[in-house]
Amino acid sequence: MANRIHNPSGVAAPIGAYSHGIEVPANARWLYISGQVGIAPDGKVGETFQRQAELVWQNILGILKAAGMGPEDLVKVNTYLTRAQDMGDSRAARAKALGDARPASTLVVISALAAPQYLIEVEAHAAKA
Repeated sequence: MANRIHNPSGVAAPIGAYSHGIEVPANARWLYISGQVGIAPDGKVGETFQRQAELVWQNILGILKAAGMGPEDLVKVNTYLTRAQDMGDSRAARAKALGDARPASTLVVISALAAPQYLIEVEAHAAKA
């Protein structure tokens, strides 16, 4: 049994590329992905927001792949931005990485992340039966 999306008719439709709820079947394997920032495998931080966002999603997809999972197995994604002006670029990078996957999601604009050069951080939870 696959993860099941819940967007009930009694609740306003999602206003973006996400689902209101995801139900995970019993005995599924869970993967908790720590917050990923825009750091390349060589340790360099992306110089632009767009590059950092691309690296964040490359990292998440790489972690999913290592666990035998893909974007369709994402259950919940939390995105943290330090600048509201980057929402559009954040959504574009996410759409490119996730395709048709619609995990439950939260996006928050905050004053800072763990280091001043980080402009985006994304944490994720995935499950696969």
